[in-house]
Amino acid sequence: MIDPTEIDEAVAEAHRREWAAVLATTVRLTRDLDLAEDCTQDAFTKALQAWPQTGVPARPGAWLTTVAGNRARDLLRRESRWQRALPELIIEDEPGPDVVVDPFADDQLRLIFTCCHPALPREAQIALTLRLVCGLSTAEVARAFLVREATMAARITRAKRKIATARIRYRIPGADELPARTAAVCDVVHLVFTTGHVAPIGDQLQRSDLADAAIRLARVLHGFLPRDVTISGLLALILLTDARRAARTTDRGELALLADQDRGRWDRDKIAEGVGLITDALSRQPPTAYGVEAAIAAVHAEAATWAETDWNEIVGLYDVLTRLRPSPVVTLNRSIAIGMRDGPAAGLELLDPLLDEPALATYPYLSAARADFLRRLGRSDQARAAYQEALAITDNETERGYLQRRLAELGQTGAPGPG
Repeated sequence: MIDPTEIDEAVAEAHRREWAAVLATTVRLTRDLDLAEDCTQDAFTKALQAWPQTGVPARPGAWLTTVAGNRARDLLRRESRWQRALPELIIEDEPGPDVVVDPFADDQLRLIFTCCHPALPREAQIALTLRLVCGLSTAEVARAFLVREATMAARITRAKRKIATARIRYRIPGADELPARTAAVCDVVHLVFTTGHVAPIGDQLQRSDLADAAIRLARVLHGFLPRDVTISGLLALILLTDARRAARTTDRGELALLADQDRGRWDRDKIAEGVGLITDALSRQPPTAYGVEAAIAAVHAEAATWAETDWNEIVGLYDVLTRLRPSPVVTLNRSIAIGMRDGPAAGLELLDPLLDEPALATYPYLSAARADFLRRLGRSDQARAAYQEALAITDNETERGYLQRRLAELGQTGAPGPG
């Protein structure tokens, strides 16, 4: 019998990489989100039972899709729903004028556009897609939204019920309605990427499978609508941010902040592509929020060293972003940029009022930023308290390790270390 630990790891890896494809294909068969989700989960449970005897299949995704599909067919036939469902659920071979064909003949994109239907509230669209397409737990989705798990569970349940009662079709929108629907999909893709960029929980800083999935989806969107400045800005932002992936941790797996990263390990091809995309987009139309964020990422990417970062330009871009998409997180990031430009005291003065912002109550980067400014000002006791606050609400083990090291430095020296 195969080592159970190896099987557990193989199933976990399959869940990370194959969940979306298995669920999306099963939804195409059933057109019932709850049923498809149950059958997909059953397939992974079956893998835990079968793979110790048979071994991990060469194509885990195909195995899981077959098992989920067979389970769905059995349930549909048993409940006498199969024949009733067929006329509505089958996709015609010859698409009508409102159906988009290649390159959107992709089950995962069909699922995303279904989850992002305008009949659903925007936050429900994003949450449902993270849960169904990316396979995140309800707790992980809640953390991405900075809300309680019970609140998110209720939101997801309502969204799935709405899809069922409104009989929302499992399809990609027609060309006439597609541009209006891309904004929601862009938000989904961006949140998928950010969830992969810093995993909400776990011992790894990032989930490369989610980041890669977001890049793939953004490229498909851009390939279909290459002149859409929102999509161009989104793809540029993702590429410029992901270009730093290899340098974000040290050889020992420890977190490396932007100031400390080996810029020689940055992916220059992604940087060049991202800069080209955002330069073209900004030259054609007024900036979008994603475009401004991409421009901020480009400033960082093009700085040869941390010391050469143009903080004045970054602050100016955050001023624009504040007008386009105001939010507590944007205010936080702008305050940090001002602190980098004008000194830690200036940054701290802007950060302290954000402590009363409810949306940031469980956002660890506010406490971590305050801790860094306090440390640099030599206010070690207050810095230690702020680091402890950040540590209490941080679940990613790599980030926790960084905070613990900072606390240890303060405990040993009582004085600030290097900035």
